[in-house]
Amino acid sequence: MRASLAPSIGVACTAALVLPLALPSGVAAAAQASPPQAASRHAEPRPGAPRDGAAVPGSTQSLPLTGGGADRTGGVTTEQGSAQRAVRPFSLLGAVWDDAAAELRGTVQVRTRATGTHSWSGWRDLETRPQEHGADPGSEERGSVTVRGATAPLWVGDSDGVAIRVRGTGEAATAGRSRAPLPQGLPQGLRLDLVDPGQGPAGGGAGGDGDDPPVPLTLEETASWAVNADLVKMGATEIPALSKKETEAGLTGSAKPYIGGRPRIVTRKGWGADETLRETEFGYTATVRAAFVHHSATGNNYSCEEAPSVLRGIYRYHVESSGWRDLGYNFAIDTCGNIYEGRAGGVAEPVMGAHTLGFNVNSVGIAVLGTYSSTDPPAAVTTAIAKLTAWKLGLHGIDPRGKVALTSGGSNKYQKGTEVRLNAISGHRDGFATDCPGSRLYEKLGPIRTSSATYQGR
Repeated sequence: MRASLAPSIGVACTAALVLPLALPSGVAAAAQASPPQAASRHAEPRPGAPRDGAAVPGSTQSLPLTGGGADRTGGVTTEQGSAQRAVRPFSLLGAVWDDAAAELRGTVQVRTRATGTHSWSGWRDLETRPQEHGADPGSEERGSVTVRGATAPLWVGDSDGVAIRVRGTGEAATAGRSRAPLPQGLPQGLRLDLVDPGQGPAGGGAGGDGDDPPVPLTLEETASWAVNADLVKMGATEIPALSKKETEAGLTGSAKPYIGGRPRIVTRKGWGADETLRETEFGYTATVRAAFVHHSATGNNYSCEEAPSVLRGIYRYHVESSGWRDLGYNFAIDTCGNIYEGRAGGVAEPVMGAHTLGFNVNSVGIAVLGTYSSTDPPAAVTTAIAKLTAWKLGLHGIDPRGKVALTSGGSNKYQKGTEVRLNAISGHRDGFATDCPGSRLYEKLGPIRTSSATYQGR
């Protein structure tokens, strides 16, 4: 479906605003008068009896929002929401709208109730600028009719109650210089998506040992494994680490490469990816010249044991809510430094991601699970980034300390067709005007480049 396809064999973190805890009056009244019903998209169970140790499919509930306030001069809806209500259990959420090109200029805030309790959280902000992620403008993935606008997802843990308020605060452009700016209406089709990540397979996740699979593989799981077949046996939950010497021995060519040892990587099987969600084809780019580092902006209230669940939630949100072909990131790293395989297609291959709008070609996207705008990343995280980039960039002869030339596919920072020289290890903000990967993580990229080069033997 994308450039160089091979057929399958099978943003920032915003500060909390000090606002009243009640919904806008118009929204609250509308919600009480006619409470919206949540639509549900469940993964259908596969035919046959349940398999011992098999993953439990997740699901997505969609809760439409009710209109509230309207601007008197512009006649556009500027407030929407839903009052506190009980819902089926979920762990991750985000606001979604119809047009991926439409901006939500305003604030989106949610509060949730922990499952089985009467305890409600305070209001929390969702990042509202989806344009910084996703497939490049003009690509087939970007042009798909399923692609939608969406906030960054937020991990809230096991919850069974939710409320949301959306307030438009931006201003639309005016036709004449003499007229005052008109309020910016909210995008059409606003809804709140609530994601249940389901359960991963027994023995999977960050602690998987890579032994024989406990259950048979489906056709889709077999396809996902096959592109890593040279690295790991069928059904393994992790790709084992190799030393630098072992990694070099597996490469072709007479010249001694500068490359780091392959790090341990939890496979998609290991973190419980539902392979029936993604598109059946894998998309590739020509090579990998740069690595873009991100934070997922999903918050830091997760344990390393929960990281596979967080990743399953983001994956389902990217595919079912945002309408992407697969998880946007090529790799993910949790707070303990565990590395996870991201978008399917093979960890050693130049898989085309949807992580840095305008610069997905000839790059790899690495997302650190969490928010690092005001929180320092643990040493385990920076070490994992350095080791992963030493190996991944080394496969393509790239010095992590160097500069590389990339051509912009179009972003809010560089016009389409502009040739840009960027660090081989860059932050998302280097290609797009955004806070990502958070100031505290971004300031660590210099030392990470040095460490990565050292791991390569430079």
